[in-house]
Amino acid sequence: MQKILKQEDTAEFKEQAVKRVKAGKTVGAVAKEMGLVEQTLRNWVKAFAAGKRDGPGVRKVTPE
Repeated sequence: MQKILKQEDTAEFKEQAVKRVKAGKTVGAVAKEMGLVEQTLRNWVKAFAAGKRDGPGVRKVTPE
């Protein structure tokens, strides 16, 4: 399979990576294809499972 060029870690990029893992591919295979560190992808999968799609360090914008 062709390696995907790494984008900024956008929500869409993260979601695409997590969907590949949930589709049955191993974390290692998806990480290699997408140019990611395996632990980073594991963290994303864990965050998506918990319903936190933005990940740590992302601040929510308030109307103030």
